[in-house]
Amino acid sequence: MTAESIKTIAVIGAGTMGQGIAQLMASAGYTVMLYDVQSDLTRAAIASIRKNLEVSVEKNKITVEKKDEAINRIEAVGDFRMLQVDLAIEAVIEKIDVKQKIFSELEKINGQDCILLSNTSSISITQIASVLKYPGRFAGLHFFNPAPVMKLVEIVKGVATDEATIELLKEFSSRISKSAVIAKDSPGFIVNRVARHFYTESLRIAEDNVTDFPTIDALMKTSGFKMGPFELMDLIGIDINYSVTDAMFHAFHQESKFRPSRLQQQKIEAGYLGRKSGKGFYEY
Repeated sequence: MTAESIKTIAVIGAGTMGQGIAQLMASAGYTVMLYDVQSDLTRAAIASIRKNLEVSVEKNKITVEKKDEAINRIEAVGDFRMLQVDLAIEAVIEKIDVKQKIFSELEKINGQDCILLSNTSSISITQIASVLKYPGRFAGLHFFNPAPVMKLVEIVKGVATDEATIELLKEFSSRISKSAVIAKDSPGFIVNRVARHFYTESLRIAEDNVTDFPTIDALMKTSGFKMGPFELMDLIGIDINYSVTDAMFHAFHQESKFRPSRLQQQKIEAGYLGRKSGKGFYEY
């Protein structure tokens, strides 16, 4: 398998990241099969992608023809067995058993050349690959939200990942107009490990009633950040952000600087997950 020979891509998971990755791949010229266990979520994802591309047309970033071509390259797939592709990437819930089952099934229906990738931001690539017959072709390819816009992508090398797979992913990242960095398999990889304190310290300031969410966000933006921590957590999803922090907390043996916040936990328990639920640290 070479980067040039990749033509068809499966995206498993039609949530925020999945639909962003599907849009990115289709816009880059690949045929995309989008799958989710919830078929209604897949249809909603394609509608959202169409809307995003229409906004790009309105802003003169792409032509109507490019928009139509991209949409026509995305197929909603209801039968997992149809996902016979050159490259597959999952963007599902951060639960290792779910991810391992997905890749075990993908391995059964695809040839040995098929590249298998996880968009996980917190689970060990080496651990996911432990159930695979051919772990050398498996790696992490971690995009950032929104995937069509953010230029950075982390290529994560597990213990069993072949060097040829990493080289292929470097070329593939260039073909989808991303700047790739190589990371060894470590909790949080690079970006999430560094960025975790952007969230945890901001949450501690709020927990201690030093000041409120808008003030913290405003201060961070005047310091050069495009979004404040609470705005960004609402965009990412408070549940997702909390899950990553919790995973890193345990991966680093309960090191206090990674301790999850009670504020986030309370928001999740109340169903206030951010933009996707209409309410988080702010109302939408």
